[in-house]
Amino acid sequence: MAIDRTTRWVFVRIYPAKTAANARRFLRDLERAAPMKITRVLTDNGKEFTDRLFGLRRRPATGTHDFDRLCADLGIEHRVAPPMRPQSEEDQETVQWTVSPTNGMVERFNGGIEDALQSHRFRSGEDLEQTILRYLRLYNGQLPQSVLKGRTPIDALKDWHHQKPELFKKRPYDHAGCDS
Repeated sequence: MAIDRTTRWVFVRIYPAKTAANARRFLRDLERAAPMKITRVLTDNGKEFTDRLFGLRRRPATGTHDFDRLCADLGIEHRVAPPMRPQSEEDQETVQWTVSPTNGMVERFNGGIEDALQSHRFRSGEDLEQTILRYLRLYNGQLPQSVLKGRTPIDALKDWHHQKPELFKKRPYDHAGCDS
């Protein structure tokens, strides 16, 4: 999942495994779906995102990890969150994306999904996936966020587009943030 830090717009894809290939596929899909230009992503130190940290040893990025190379190809700065600490929300930019569960915003969103899922029984993985995607559409387009002064993430996207059109590559619409 990815969350825009300013508008709280969420984008989700579901994959069977955490791999570098799936991380690259996700970033490509995000870049195509997001109405704004993406200049930075923040991820955790998972091996699907980086070769910068293994165990307790830190080392400089080699720049050869598949995810880093794709970021470079797309002109996106790849940042990694410090290990064992959620990222603060001090830097509020419309083009900063969070792509990992180390971020507090992602953890809160996941908590909301978890609450919604606990009240259901699922017949299949597809049933579970469809429920998550329905929740995503509801979250982006129908649930007012207090941090957005009662607006939905899609309303916030539209407001940002009106205020700063240079940050966008296409006009936002009632964009679900998923495959629908």
